[in-house]
Amino acid sequence: MKPMSSPKLTYYDMGAGAVAFSTTRQGGCSTGNYAAFNINAYCGDDPAHIAQNRLSLSALLGIPDRHIIMPHQTHGTRIQRIDAPPTAVIDNTDALMTNVAGLCIGVSTADCIPILLYDPQHRAAAAVHAGWRGTVQRIAREAVAAMSRDYGTIPSQLRAVIGPGISLEAFEVGDEVYDQFARAGFDMSAIATRFAKWHIDLPLCNRMQLQAAGVVDIHMSGVCTWAQCNRYFSARRLGIRSGRIFSAIVLT
Repeated sequence: MKPMSSPKLTYYDMGAGAVAFSTTRQGGCSTGNYAAFNINAYCGDDPAHIAQNRLSLSALLGIPDRHIIMPHQTHGTRIQRIDAPPTAVIDNTDALMTNVAGLCIGVSTADCIPILLYDPQHRAAAAVHAGWRGTVQRIAREAVAAMSRDYGTIPSQLRAVIGPGISLEAFEVGDEVYDQFARAGFDMSAIATRFAKWHIDLPLCNRMQLQAAGVVDIHMSGVCTWAQCNRYFSARRLGIRSGRIFSAIVLT
């Protein structure tokens, strides 16, 4: 086992009261296509490496390991409220939200779009996994609605980050995927471009959803995971059996 190495994080400035970040591939002990920092237990990595990486992240954040909370995602729209560290796997869930300080809620991606939401007025946060299926089902909009329902969040007061994900240039899709977006009512002239095949702009799709929900303050990371696979995991470049980015937020 390699000695513990502190993960190298990409931090987002969401203002006082919250720490938000995405992990990079640097600073962990995983090997091969999981190198070096991966804490996703559902993609085939060595459990011992995952455990050591989790411990290094918890040490960096100054919270217990069990406070690092990641669901088992299934490309749906289920949103789970977290009021305490879970005692079992959070299954069939693609977004988490909390208003409890010290809980690190996050989602796992490797080309899909991670979205972090912070409500500074009501001290609440959410982390959302938006792959193309979740985007078609408007999970970003659903997360804003869930925060409004549970915490009294006013969408215009939210601060949002759209983290590292695949760009339009790299996200080539078949006609069947294009058709699903079209049938769901997306403005295809804005989100899609035809090269040899159709390409869809997932970050823009999710930004437009947030804007339609009333969110104004939206930071776009501008990182394409496919183009920057040496720094961020990309399943399209590295294969499904590879590591995942963890994008998360902790209320302080």
